[in-house]
Amino acid sequence: MAAESTFKYLSRIFNVTNLFVFIKKFLERKDFSFMKRLIPGLACLALLISCAAAQQKSALTGLPPLIDREMVFGNPEIAFSQISPNGQYLAFLKPWKDTRNIYVKGVNEPFSAARLLTTETQRPILDYFWSHDSKYILYTRDNNGDENYNVFAVDPAGKPEAGADAPSSRDLTGLTGLRVQIVALPKSDPDVIYIGLNNRDKAWFDLYSLKISTGEKTLLRKNTERISRWTFDQQGKLRLAVRSANGDKEILRVDADKFTRVYSCGVFESCEPDRFQKDGKRVYLKTNHGAAVDLLELVLLDPDSGRTSLVESDPLKKVDLSQSIFSEVTDDLAGTAFEDDHRRYYFKDKGFAADFKTLQRQIHGMDIEFMSRTSDERLWLVNAYSDREPGEIYLFDRKSGKLTLQYKVRENLPRESLVEMKPVRYKSSDGLEIPAYLALPKGVPAKNLPTLIIPHGGPWDRYYWGYNPQAQFFANRGYAVLLPNFRASVGFGKKFVDAGNHQWGRKMQDDVTWGVKYLIAQGIADPKRVGIRGVSYGGFSTLAGVASTPDLYAAAVDVAGPSNLVSLLEAIPAYWEDARRGLYARMGDPTTPEGRAFLMERSPANSASHIKTPLLVAQGANDPRVSRREPEQIVVALRDRGSPVEYILAPDEGHGFLRPVNNMALYMATEKFLARHLGGRYQEGATPEVTARLAEITVDPKTVVLAKKADGTTVGEP
Repeated sequence: MAAESTFKYLSRIFNVTNLFVFIKKFLERKDFSFMKRLIPGLACLALLISCAAAQQKSALTGLPPLIDREMVFGNPEIAFSQISPNGQYLAFLKPWKDTRNIYVKGVNEPFSAARLLTTETQRPILDYFWSHDSKYILYTRDNNGDENYNVFAVDPAGKPEAGADAPSSRDLTGLTGLRVQIVALPKSDPDVIYIGLNNRDKAWFDLYSLKISTGEKTLLRKNTERISRWTFDQQGKLRLAVRSANGDKEILRVDADKFTRVYSCGVFESCEPDRFQKDGKRVYLKTNHGAAVDLLELVLLDPDSGRTSLVESDPLKKVDLSQSIFSEVTDDLAGTAFEDDHRRYYFKDKGFAADFKTLQRQIHGMDIEFMSRTSDERLWLVNAYSDREPGEIYLFDRKSGKLTLQYKVRENLPRESLVEMKPVRYKSSDGLEIPAYLALPKGVPAKNLPTLIIPHGGPWDRYYWGYNPQAQFFANRGYAVLLPNFRASVGFGKKFVDAGNHQWGRKMQDDVTWGVKYLIAQGIADPKRVGIRGVSYGGFSTLAGVASTPDLYAAAVDVAGPSNLVSLLEAIPAYWEDARRGLYARMGDPTTPEGRAFLMERSPANSASHIKTPLLVAQGANDPRVSRREPEQIVVALRDRGSPVEYILAPDEGHGFLRPVNNMALYMATEKFLARHLGGRYQEGATPEVTARLAEITVDPKTVVLAKKADGTTVGEP
């Protein structure tokens, strides 16, 4: 056997384990004549491996130093700050015992003087808000990711009891296995929150008023009309309700004894009340209703007559309305924002416009985001950010024009090592233009690079320009990173969203696939070293990608991704009932034989026999959206056919990994997995806690057993 033909044969069987098993068999047979013929091939193979390793090392030498993954995905030193309405306090999130908690300080005090307000140790606090009178900070918390939230209140001026680290927080709702919605905080009564509770019917939320100071709850409206949203005017009077009607939406005027429909939009349209004018006569409405309307726009609706008038649509006719900004002093519309390649503002209030220009003069080369304001609007907290700047948080005094830096988000992150996130466009399989962002590694030519595609979750979400931790992290590891806004992504008009109807695993997947082809055609991507990673819908896209285009990807990482669309829709939480018909209309109806067959045909679990790409799967055990049965269907299918699959299951997580130790363990496993199959760089080791946690949550696929339904069939089977 010639050396060249021997090498070709070995290439087909080669991995380290198989090669040694192969040689061992011939040694046992004492077939030394074959071994003599094998030696030239092994020498050729060793030479090629050595050359490839040298070439890869050479290609990576220009990269900046490895950024510690803790700097990117670990707890930020300070995050998500908010100024109190009275201007007295600044609240923010900061780690306490490795878990993000709420701290507060005087607005003129140093951060070193901040006081701890909460003592969560299991789940980080992700969001909080001030009461209008600044007497309370309110936040929500679930249990290990089950998304059954309760509302808590803490006094920002409170003192810890003897032996305690923080003042006590009060659970205002105290429910188990149920969910609380925050509906509104009326300025007219700052001691009240309007909330929704599904304690009577898990699918629909009754409307209550909740007294913050006492926790007293008062039923305002029993929800027997499929109401998905309530809207109050500026005087705290209930004025409108939104009803779900088989996927369509009806906006109803709330009268004393009845509901009266005043506006409606179809299942493939949007219409949401935004805010009442101060005189209560008309309400601002975000809508794209009508065959001639594509982009989401702002209109004024008269609830008495149903008449509407246009306020604002994108002047450039490119993207949806993103945000409407109102003055808290006058209650008038102050401006609008549109998320294009960069954010664009259009101000109606002359004072806001002048102050924004003042900010732009002092902050160069970055986009500006309004974070919070005092009730008199003298003090603004603003965020200046870019693709290479996670955020510089400033306090802006409108009266003096003084801009004072408060802190930099992830201050220790080496900005000099970060890369541009460039907006790009490419055509999909049917010619549809796909907007995307591309991050290229720094210090090396953008040629023949290992490449990572990261489809976003949702899928009715989108990527925005700015600092993206995944793009920066993997670009630092040497990958070209593509973030595609495939069809069904929001923000680009109704037609773009509708182009994704019934296209899970088909045209939506083409949009991702053609992104890979675009990078290969540009010479950027090495076609043999392309990987894909995604969370939620991005996880589905990962699975669909390796199932429908098995030769395209050399590695794949799926986090919380559904593998079976039937079992996904069968398992959605009861409180998603208002969205059920919309999901069926856009994805397929599992309650009909035709719809069920359609969804099964598009489910990666039913195409597992096509998958040959090495796959890493990660899942939270308490995920209420994508149950653990989803990844385990694909893990079992691949395991049973001998395909390479690894599995991580966190018992204390929900939809995605939020606990810092779990998240760090996941990224530790991910970067090493991708480096092994794609050739990028990775960081050796981690803290003892992270290393131990990864070992604890790594599951042997041989031990996975699928749950059965009451009739004995596997979940998701016909």
